[in-house]
Amino acid sequence: MTERPIVLFDGVCNLCHGAVRFVIARDPVARFRFASLQSEAGIALLRRHGLPIETVDTLVLVEGDRAFTRSAAALRIARGLRFPWNLLPGLVVVPRPLRDRVYDFVAGRRFRWFGRLDACPAPRPELRERFLDA
Repeated sequence: MTERPIVLFDGVCNLCHGAVRFVIARDPVARFRFASLQSEAGIALLRRHGLPIETVDTLVLVEGDRAFTRSAAALRIARGLRFPWNLLPGLVVVPRPLRDRVYDFVAGRRFRWFGRLDACPAPRPELRERFLDA
């Protein structure tokens, strides 16, 4: 696969922005690219993969012609990070309904716990090439 995986995130969520910064810091080969779910690029990718564009409460990872959401997306992203984070995909042994329940619990409280932004902030100049909607 020559295309780099794309992480779609909620552009007004502080937790989501923190997660993007976390991935960037642990992705030294710049494997992942990013777009907010609300951006034109994000909406186009959601439509292409048959995902609802009204729902912006999940993390989405697009790898080639496949899209992964929620805990599956998070674990596949972790697999592409440096040690020790690349060991987290071992959690796939936990049944997906249980993993997704934990994911949904945090996602449902993310604004209360971490706050909300008025708009998706622009990436730093040195990172712009990694963002589809910059």
